[in-house]
Amino acid sequence: MINQYPLWKNLLILLVILAGVLYALPNIYSQDPSMEISGSRRANVTEATVAKVDVVLKDAGINFKSIEHGAGKMLIRFASNEDQLRANELLETTLGDGYTQALTLAADVPDWLGELGAEPMYLGLDLRGGIHVLIDVDMDAAAKQAVERYSGDIRTLLRDNKLRYITVTQGDNRVSVKFRTAAVRDKAADVIYEAFPRLTIESTKNGDAFFVHGNISSSEQAEVKRFALQQNITTLRNRVNALGVAEPVIQQQGDRRIVVQLPGAQDPAKIKEMLGATATLEYRLADTKGNINDALNGRVPPGSKLYRERDGSPVLLKKRVIVTGNQITNASSGIDTRTGTPMVSVNLDSQGARRMRNMTTENVNKPMAVVFIETRTITKMIDGKRVKRKIKVEEVISIANIVEPFGARFQTTGLDSSEEAHDLALLLRAGALAAPIEIVEERTIGPSLGQDNIDQGFKSVIIGLIVVMVFMVAYYRLFGLIANLALIINLVMIVAVLSMLQATLTLPGIAGIVLTVGMAVDANVLIFQRIREELAVGNTPQASIFAGYEKAFSTIVDANITTLIAAVVLFSFGTGPIKGFAITLFIGIVTSMFTAILGTRAVINLVYGQKRVKKLAI
Repeated sequence: MINQYPLWKNLLILLVILAGVLYALPNIYSQDPSMEISGSRRANVTEATVAKVDVVLKDAGINFKSIEHGAGKMLIRFASNEDQLRANELLETTLGDGYTQALTLAADVPDWLGELGAEPMYLGLDLRGGIHVLIDVDMDAAAKQAVERYSGDIRTLLRDNKLRYITVTQGDNRVSVKFRTAAVRDKAADVIYEAFPRLTIESTKNGDAFFVHGNISSSEQAEVKRFALQQNITTLRNRVNALGVAEPVIQQQGDRRIVVQLPGAQDPAKIKEMLGATATLEYRLADTKGNINDALNGRVPPGSKLYRERDGSPVLLKKRVIVTGNQITNASSGIDTRTGTPMVSVNLDSQGARRMRNMTTENVNKPMAVVFIETRTITKMIDGKRVKRKIKVEEVISIANIVEPFGARFQTTGLDSSEEAHDLALLLRAGALAAPIEIVEERTIGPSLGQDNIDQGFKSVIIGLIVVMVFMVAYYRLFGLIANLALIINLVMIVAVLSMLQATLTLPGIAGIVLTVGMAVDANVLIFQRIREELAVGNTPQASIFAGYEKAFSTIVDANITTLIAAVVLFSFGTGPIKGFAITLFIGIVTSMFTAILGTRAVINLVYGQKRVKKLAI
């Protein structure tokens, strides 16, 4: 009985293995070259859109497997990459810029697997092809902008308090104000400190001049730079989403850099143009007296301009701009405590606050609109040639009544949901880049090279697996066969866990799997050698098996824990490729402990348990 698991433990091990096989299964199905089409604020993907695409593709003689529609999106599956690219060019001009098209790969997974939530794991840029861009954010410019904002705010503050000053100058992380008398200087210092408690206030004298210096602390400098980096990430993410790239990766690297990875994209010029594009916001009063029908017929009232809301509805706005997105210093979403409805809280700089206060005081209970403005590049077919041109897109993203006068900080209400408020806050923060950016590294990986990487990675795993399996069988015989079975199950479970987590498999990740193949049998080598030693000193086969697993267990755990610690450190401090290696290494070590200790023990128990044996095939 010492080498027999209870029934529940055998069933549990079997259940885990079956679950692993089930969730690894989607990865054996082919992936179709596909195109995902989604609508924008001005257009929705409807049944009519699907019918139109179906007719256009058939008329052009482009073969496609199927068109799937749901959740406001459309997925078209093609039989070849050539058909996918032809369809992309055709639909780019047919549908117009109201839709975004993303080239992707869609696994041909059976419906019953999809209903169980079994999906294939993602492929990284180096396996799938695409564009990698490393962007450097000018943090010095971000810090300089903070000083400029403080300078403008202090000027406004002193004027409002009728404190006369000679000059306001800017330096490295400080604002200096010059006064004629010490009395005015001291009063100004108190006013500035009360309004801006985060500034370090210092009063000095130089000859007949008196100065107040407002120094930005090192902690606030770090916060300004961190905010600029996060705002730029949000801006770039919005722009990439508008471009229509499936599964993009946009993440921070270090203190001042951003990594942008766009799987499937193959046009670096377009990507660089998109990343450096301009986008901003404008606040305008609505024209409540003008006639919309007259404006639609070309008779727009003087001093007004015709715009479109997100749903395409026309609206008249005043031409005069109150404030622009460049004057917004911060924005956050939340709930209006008075009405319980979603709202967005906005902060303006001093100049914007003054203009907003004056305008809202004069126009209480009148509607004000937020206009999102972006310069986009579209492609049109002219005389059979693809011609790119820039267009200026202007759309009204919010209209709300002015309840009471406000200035530097105010709330935008009238939103439909908390999600819409969150998106609006992102647009307000990410309408323009917070600091200049520079592309310092750019790599384009073609689909053929990505496929070559997949083939070579797969070959390396197979070669490593075969060499290890041959060694184990030659050296440990039947026990080696059992270890090989556990090794194969271990690989299946690694793939299953990656698929369940929807992790991204990269080339370094494949290297982690190859390393795991070699390390996975370490536990069995320790166990089998211990069994041999027990047999050599005269123990019975059953006692030797028991002692081999029991006495080697602590050594196996210690060795694997140190490797797990290394994997955690690599993931915590590494960048993209290193993280991919660390993830597969971590998963491989955990699954190998399960298969090498519990799995092989269960099989050996079935083979030798409750049997009188005189010799072990080891």
